[in-house]
Formats: sequence, C-alpha cells, structure tokens
Amino acid sequence: MNESLTAFAAAALLLTAGMGGRAGAGEVRVLNDDAHFPEGPVWYHGKLYYVEYDRSAVMVWDGSKNSVFSAEKGCGQSAVVPTVRGEFLTTCYDNGSIGRMSADGTVLPAYSHDKDGNPFLGPNDLAPDGRGGVYFTASGHLGPVIDGKVFYIAPDESIAQAAIDLHNANGLAVSPDGTLLYVVETEEHRLLQFKIGAGGSLSDRRVFVNLDDLTNHVAPIWPDGVKVSSTGDLYVGQSPRDLRMPLLGQIFVISPQGKLLRSLTLPSPKVPNLAFSPDEKTLYVTALDQIDRSPYRGKVYSIPNSK
Repeated sequence: MNESLTAFAAAALLLTAGMGGRAGAGEVRVLNDDAHFPEGPVWYHGKLYYVEYDRSAVMVWDGSKNSVFSAEKGCGQSAVVPTVRGEFLTTCYDNGSIGRMSADGTVLPAYSHDKDGNPFLGPNDLAPDGRGGVYFTASGHLGPVIDGKVFYIAPDESIAQAAIDLHNANGLAVSPDGTLLYVVETEEHRLLQFKIGAGGSLSDRRVFVNLDDLTNHVAPIWPDGVKVSSTGDLYVGQSPRDLRMPLLGQIFVISPQGKLLRSLTLPSPKVPNLAFSPDEKTLYVTALDQIDRSPYRGKVYSIPNSK
C-alpha cells in the first residue's frame, strides 16, 4: 500500500471509528424490508408517511404495518409532507408536478407551474417553513446543466420562484427559528444556506458546507436529503454512485456552525432521507440496497439518534 492509499485508509478509519456511530444489530429495526426506492419520510400524527418512488405510492406505517396511503401512476413520488390545511403534498419527480392528497389519501388536482407560468423540472423534496408555507426543490437536469430551482408555496397557495441556478437541487430544510433555508446541491457535493425574508423570499446565498471537505476527501459524497433538529443540527443523507467507496450508508450530523459532529451508519449503502420522531430520540431512515436499476429494492429503518 503506497503513502496516499495509507492516508486514505487512515482518514476513512478516523471518520467511521472516531466519529461514527454504527448502531448495533439489536438497535436497528426494519420497519419495511421490501420497499421500492423509499424516500422523503415525515412523522405526522403518530404515523410515519414516506414514498416508494418505484411503486408510485405514498405509504404509511402505523407502528405495526405498512400500507398504501395514496397512489398515483406516473407521478414518481419522492417526498411527502402534511399541510396546515390538513392535506398532503408530494413531489412528483416524473411528471413535473406537486401532487395533492386529502387527509384520507384521495388524489386532488396537482400544482403544475408557479404564478408566472414557470414549470417544475424534477420536483424533489419539500420543507414546511412553520408559517403555513412550504418550500420545494425542482432538481433540474442531471449532469453538467445548472438549472435547479427552489419554489415557495405561500399559505394562500400561490407559488413563486425563490432561487434559481442550482446544480441538481435536492433536499432542503428550514432552521428551527425559521430564518434560514438549507438546500442540497448534489452535483456540487454541498449544502447552500439562504436567509429567509418576507413572503418566503430568499437572499444572501452562500456555501454552508462541502461534504467532501468535511470528510477529508476520502470519497465523493453525494448528499441527498437533509433534516434539521430542534437544536439546529443538520442530518444529511447520501446517495452514493459507487458501492466500492468508503463511508457508505452514513448519515452525517453537522452543527449549525458547519462542524462534523458524528455519523450514523445503516446496514444499507444508500440512505437518501430521514425523519425524526417527535422527541428526536429515533430516526426513521429510508434506504436502498439496489441502487442502479428498478425496482430499487430497499428498506425503511428506525435507529436510535445516538449522541
């Protein structure tokens, strides 16, 4: 082993052993062992809601069983959240819309463009702002094209562009005090930070953290979903593109100052998104074992949110 490979291995070991927190076998619980590209989970009214992209369905786990909450062929669901009106929204990645569902899962007319007629190219993730509004990303094209966006759905249901020129916009989350929006740029391996202003407007765009820098460049990190705890810590999932790389299956926990606090490791290599239990002592994680072809078999886990 040459010097560069030795340094590479040492850095990986430092991250996974020194900061990592692989949950023991008895601590990891599988809630669904036959999920087809599970994504975008949220805990709501005592149940876990999540999507299965490859089944074109929004699912619900009630503590004992998984069932279909709502299905819409051609949508390509990638996330789900409840609204202050008692409905649910889902990002329809495949047909370029924001799907709507009633409280019982009935499909309602979708949102297909903003107030200025701008379409949604690859709607991906959703983030309520705590004031009745919801941000969502439109990823844009894959590859070198930089055309991702963030949109804002106001409490009156009007939709406006809030940010443009993002490189594969993905997960997003609002800080506990409602003043900041974090947005993942997957192709740039980083999180951006915006200040939230009146009417959901965004300003003062800056790079918050680059995941490759944070992990000492031991592997390219492709960040996916992000959630923020009540203390402001950011939990970042990842969607690796090479199963031969280190740091697979890790969720990175980052302080509000951009410091890597620890990582949590799941048995599956791809862990795109997560949700907190109400007391934040448990994480519900969507994960994939088959990352390169349909049906994208994976699992939904619960793990302790170890400190």
